[in-house]
Amino acid sequence: MNIDTISGLDGKVALVTGAAGDIGRATVALLRAHGMRIVAEDIHPAVAELAEPGCVVTLTGDVGDEQTARAAVDRALGEFGQLDVLVNNAGRTLNKRALDTSVDEWDAILATNARGNFLHSREALRVMVKQRSGTIVSVASVVSSVGMPDLAAYAASKGAIAQLTKVLAVEYGEHGIRVNAVAPGVVETNILAGIVEDSRATLASYGHLHPLGRVAKPAEIADVIAWLASPRASFVTGALIMADGGYTAL
Repeated sequence: MNIDTISGLDGKVALVTGAAGDIGRATVALLRAHGMRIVAEDIHPAVAELAEPGCVVTLTGDVGDEQTARAAVDRALGEFGQLDVLVNNAGRTLNKRALDTSVDEWDAILATNARGNFLHSREALRVMVKQRSGTIVSVASVVSSVGMPDLAAYAASKGAIAQLTKVLAVEYGEHGIRVNAVAPGVVETNILAGIVEDSRATLASYGHLHPLGRVAKPAEIADVIAWLASPRASFVTGALIMADGGYTAL
């Protein structure tokens, strides 16, 4: 998939959460290359680095906070006058087994990954229903479909995203709104920073678990997100697209 194969995004407006992370940055860059205007949101102040006058505005806030979701949608309307695409990308992980997971840890992961997704989807839908058009693309994971050890809270949160995607697609399809999710396999990102010494190297070492023999690059997931957001996927809704290098085919 490349710039020439995706059309219909030029002039549209997207809200991208988790924009300061690896997949988020790749998504913002790709959507901008397609001519989209963007509200880039992240809890990390580094999101300000993505600002581009007249094209990309940034917002720093906790994705699981109701006020952040409202402020992000309001920013899109205030700066660009519309909101056409929501990319629910923000997420965090916790590598612990169920017996080792505290209630606080469980709640923190679900607040970011599941509640954050719900809140931003709900606020975006308020706009999309009125305009009778819009697209929501969420980043789930292979662990929303298969079981892996040491990921109890993370897997539960990603499973919630997969099911919420289906419910919203059914509830709002009549309003011209499509809702889909991409489920990546292992992606070479910095998501394990603070957990392991070298997040990217650790994640890259899992390549042998995928039939393609490698893990994904963030730009490859951004490609799928952009396609799902575009009119090229006009008859795709309620889908969980596996971008996992064949992991779930095993």
